[in-house]
Amino acid sequence: MEKEQVSSGNIIDFKVLRRLMKFVRPYRGRFYFLVFLTLAIGILTPIRPMLIQWTLDNQVAIGDYNGMVVMMLILVGLLVVQSGAQYIHTYLSGWMGQQVIRDIRTTLFKHLVSLRLRFFDKTPIGRLVTRTISDVETLADVFSEGLAAMVSDLLQLIFILAFMFYQDWRLALLSLATLPFLLISTYIFKEKIKVAFNDVRNAVANLNTFVQEHITGMNVVQIFASEKREFEKFKKINEEHKQANLRSVLYYSIYYPVAEIIAAAGIGLLVWYGAKGAINFEETGITIGKVVAFIMYIQMFFRPIRMIADRYNILQMGIVSSSRIISLIDDEEHVQANGSLTPDHINGQVSFNQVWFAYNGEEYVLKDLSFDVKAGDMIALVGATGAGKSSIINLLNRFYEINKGTISVDGEDIRNYDLGCLRRNIGVVLQDVFLFSDTIMNNITLGNTDVTEEMVWHAADMVGARRFIERLPGQLSYNVMERGATLSVGQRQLISFIRAMVYDPKILVLDEATSSVDSETEQMIQQAIDKMMKGRTSIVIAHRLSTIQKADKILVLERGEVKETGRHDELLTKDGSYAQLYKMQYKEFV
Repeated sequence: MEKEQVSSGNIIDFKVLRRLMKFVRPYRGRFYFLVFLTLAIGILTPIRPMLIQWTLDNQVAIGDYNGMVVMMLILVGLLVVQSGAQYIHTYLSGWMGQQVIRDIRTTLFKHLVSLRLRFFDKTPIGRLVTRTISDVETLADVFSEGLAAMVSDLLQLIFILAFMFYQDWRLALLSLATLPFLLISTYIFKEKIKVAFNDVRNAVANLNTFVQEHITGMNVVQIFASEKREFEKFKKINEEHKQANLRSVLYYSIYYPVAEIIAAAGIGLLVWYGAKGAINFEETGITIGKVVAFIMYIQMFFRPIRMIADRYNILQMGIVSSSRIISLIDDEEHVQANGSLTPDHINGQVSFNQVWFAYNGEEYVLKDLSFDVKAGDMIALVGATGAGKSSIINLLNRFYEINKGTISVDGEDIRNYDLGCLRRNIGVVLQDVFLFSDTIMNNITLGNTDVTEEMVWHAADMVGARRFIERLPGQLSYNVMERGATLSVGQRQLISFIRAMVYDPKILVLDEATSSVDSETEQMIQQAIDKMMKGRTSIVIAHRLSTIQKADKILVLERGEVKETGRHDELLTKDGSYAQLYKMQYKEFV
């Protein structure tokens, strides 16, 4: 199991932030209002200590009860306004964050489903799941807790400093005397917690990967009696996860008491100097109200600094996640051109003309391949593993793009067809049938509301699958569970036939559809295949040569080239590659 590593980047990447702001544009009105609220909260916060100072020095000191009541009402009003602004600010930043996250995740998934299979061949599925779920969720924290809160805190720091120096520069400097110690401890904590935070993310990723792999491959673990060995591996990874979390807890448990002590020392200095100054008011001009106000200023000033390390890491990991997401969105492994041709009817004539194709570089798996299939004919592709049979199907569906040559349907280059139209007219049944954890109906329609239940039953009748579906609880509403675990191999194959036939395709592609079933099931499936092929162009890949003896043409492939072409009887007469394959399969009868 390859362990995923997560590294931190720079706290600010303006290129990434500019890209993120594109997702904020639809909500620019609310965004500007959020900026206004941030400024308002920054200004309102330091006003409260100033009003308390005024009350103590000008009302309480002279016993002005009425004036004190008025000031208390003003303070209460200010608190109500500030609390309301803080509530709206918190809710709005969270709301905007969720809207943006939804849009990013939608954009990301829409982009993923448009990528060619070449991209998925080289990208681990777990990594894509992490990008779509975990990394996007990290961005939600940036919008709701990181960026907006950090900007608000910074503005409050600026306004508090301005108020402090405006009130009394001596008390301001004295209040900030312990600030360097707090900044140093915050920096050390930030660096330590950054490493611990990365270790936690790595441990979580490795733990998730291990559990996912071993649940999926549990049959292999049990077949080889490896439960104890795998359990020991799990305990080791789980211990690493625990230790990583404990390190982060340790740093928090040290930092916050240290920060409190530093803040308390600053307040102690202020009280000592302020009280002495208040006693000598006529010389210093320092009042009790001013000392109380500065105590409040210090508490307000030190609080966001103590939180900055946490928000730094939230913002930093958000930038890392953003970079990954944007990198994925910028990947250009799309189908090269999507044509606009959407004919009402396709006859099904297929032509490959001097086609060259390689999955990587110039390691060609198809070399100068040319063949024609007349509308309504059946062509069979045979050959050893790696001969290029499945590649032909992938290219016909435009899952991959050819390097050289042309592929045409009804004499028109497939690149000129609308991609959706082309694929709707090509019914594909693969050897490995994939079913979602959903109902039979949804597995056949894949959410397409244009496909009615009547159409599904008609296709089921065509392939002979109605009988087994009607026996299931709920029939078409029966949940097949993950990968169709509650169905037999033959039943899963029949459902894949219905899924292909419900659109009435003019070209039918069967990729070794009977290679992994028993003889009895093969006979049932072969009957279904015979019904499906009537009136359609059929391209069949088969290891069992008994299934293709009626083919109008058989292509024998070897290392991406056509070695022999002809009907079954003709190829046996030639006593070439096909004849050798036939003898190997039926040597007991030859």
